[in-house]
Amino acid sequence: MSEPDSKPDTTKKPSPPANPQSGDNRRGAIAGLIIAAVILGVGLWLARDLTAASKLQDCLMSGRSNCNVIEPAR
Repeated sequence: MSEPDSKPDTTKKPSPPANPQSGDNRRGAIAGLIIAAVILGVGLWLARDLTAASKLQDCLMSGRSNCNVIEPAR
C-alpha cells in the first residue's frame, strides 16, 4: 500500500480586487464622525443651558429678587 504523492497546489488563483468598496466605507465613517460631532455639540449646548437655568433657580430659591446675569459692556 503506497501513499499518493501529495504535491502543493501550484495553480494561481485570481487575487481579489483592491478594496472596491473603500469609498463606501470611508463615506460611512465620515458620516458617523459628523453625526458624533453634532451630538457632542448639542450635548455641550444643552449642558451649558441647563447649568445656567440651575444657577438661576438656585438664586431664586434662596430668596433673592435680582438674579439676572449682568454682562459687562464690550
